[in-house]
Amino acid sequence: MSTRDEMLALFEQNKGQWLSGEVIAEKLQISRTAIWKAVESLRADGYAIEAQRSKGYCLSVLTDIVSSQGIGKYLNKKLDVEVYGEVVSTNTLLKEQAASGIPEGRVIVANSQTGGKGRMGRTFYSPNDTGVYISVLLRPTEIAPEKALKITTMAAVAGCKAIEEVSGKQAEIKWVNDIFVGGRKVVGILTEASISMENGKLEYAVIGIGFNVYPPQGGFPQEIRNTAGAILTESMPDAKNRIAAGFLNHFFAIYEAQDHLRYEEEYKARSLVLGKYVDVYTLASSTSTPSGDSRRAKVLDITEDCNLVVVYDDGTRGVLSSGEVSVRPEKK
Repeated sequence: MSTRDEMLALFEQNKGQWLSGEVIAEKLQISRTAIWKAVESLRADGYAIEAQRSKGYCLSVLTDIVSSQGIGKYLNKKLDVEVYGEVVSTNTLLKEQAASGIPEGRVIVANSQTGGKGRMGRTFYSPNDTGVYISVLLRPTEIAPEKALKITTMAAVAGCKAIEEVSGKQAEIKWVNDIFVGGRKVVGILTEASISMENGKLEYAVIGIGFNVYPPQGGFPQEIRNTAGAILTESMPDAKNRIAAGFLNHFFAIYEAQDHLRYEEEYKARSLVLGKYVDVYTLASSTSTPSGDSRRAKVLDITEDCNLVVVYDDGTRGVLSSGEVSVRPEKK
């Protein structure tokens, strides 16, 4: 760990408290010159660090910058967390690492993405400084490929819990992978997996989740302006680190539990579509993108596998394990 990173870890553990140069030098075994250089480096990255000759240095409690040190102080278990300022896609980067055989539990977090990935081949808007974008590597032995949907739904419940802990707002799930707050989409989830050609089992899964923590300057792009929203409207101290750590804590608590029944009940209870009329979009042949064709249906139930049970206007029933739905106003 570099001197800068050691200094940040010390500041994060003592946020809002004054640390004298003598105390810092003794704890980190570095010189006063090294302290000054590390502080200047952190300030250049946006950290609000005050300095007073008689008191030393203090990281402002108002700071809200995502970092491995900031996330780590809230984690319930040890995870290998890497934080980047900007990447093309956290999922893409982690899949590259997964192919090299790294173990389960690697987490990549980014402050922005230039090519964030969404479901159905879409992009995920990931601007600088307004959100937190996370990918987690899993190597499940108990989940069959056809049950991989459960990983996405576990992440959805964990994301809701993290949002509610930090914001105090109710979070709801639009099947299968979107989280809404106040009628606006604030989270998108994408699970990508590699399946062994030899035995048909999952080699690994990468779960990616993007949180819109704050509204971007100038608003969201026109194509998503009517649907996208943010979890918070004003800056909150350490919100990004708390949301990231909260998600990881809740996700692994669900993922590692022997009995998933409670999580499945929570997923169903948080559903935005249960009992509602929806348009069910079919997928174009040989692709994973919606064809544009849709059928109106009412959502009757959500199964233990988190599949959607619907009844169409013609009276026929269906069970959906994949695809996309849009909520529509109830019929008059």
